[in-house]
Amino acid sequence: MTSVEIPVPESLFAALRKAPHEFAREMRIAASIHWYQQGAISMERAAETAGMSRPEYLVELARRRVDVFVVDEVDLARELHRA
Repeated sequence: MTSVEIPVPESLFAALRKAPHEFAREMRIAASIHWYQQGAISMERAAETAGMSRPEYLVELARRRVDVFVVDEVDLARELHRA
């Protein structure tokens, strides 16, 4: 696995009330959710990015009230017109 160093203002840790290791975990989860919702990565890859198993990731998505299924509006409209 590759590591990436990201400069973060010290004040952010206090504002979020998170220790650096908690912040790093939160960033991984938040990024994975963002990329998953954008359709850039699969759920499996998102779970891996978040450092979780797929079932754990599903629980995390539910806890955060994030839609599990990402639906493209154009694809949905196309499917509805076929029926």
